[in-house]
Amino acid sequence: MTHFITNHGLPLLFVVVLLESFGIPLPGETALIAFGVLASKGHSSIVMVIVVAAAAAIIGDNLGYWLIGRLGGRALFRRWRWLNAYADRVLPRAERIMAAHGGKTVFFGRFVSVLRYTVAWIAGLAHMNPWKFLFWNATGGIAWATGVGLLAYYAGGAAADAIQRYGLFAAVGVIVVLVGVWFVVRKAEHRFEGG
Repeated sequence: MTHFITNHGLPLLFVVVLLESFGIPLPGETALIAFGVLASKGHSSIVMVIVVAAAAAIIGDNLGYWLIGRLGGRALFRRWRWLNAYADRVLPRAERIMAAHGGKTVFFGRFVSVLRYTVAWIAGLAHMNPWKFLFWNATGGIAWATGVGLLAYYAGGAAADAIQRYGLFAAVGVIVVLVGVWFVVRKAEHRFEGG
């Protein structure tokens, strides 16, 4: 499996991040982290991992913006009763947020799991200016891919070296730290979504 991922991984990374950015809830960030760690072990170039992830994020978001948000629009949500009820409850507030804070929402939405695959089509539904969307989307996609990719590259390499050097105790320590980070991120996301 590692052989397949190291030889064909970058196209796989591109597809997963693109589909997540388009609006399908896939583990795009997890894939980026995995490829950042693989790059730290010499299986690929971290620069290529970052470029591929950023390009996929930007293209996927733009596809979601245009196909779901601008072209599909509200008519797309009217097709299914359950989705229509959800859209009537959630979209007016989301559109108000986009009107007031569109650029910031698109940029920072790249770093929040639920927003990562919904913010593009909400921006399209709210008719955010396409050039403004492209600018903030590209800026957010590049910052996200660079930040997450480099963090995984350096932290992943350090974690693997610590486990190799210190064995099981280091592995348990790494797991405890990762679980702690996960809880902090989830709590921050909950506050962001609730506020």
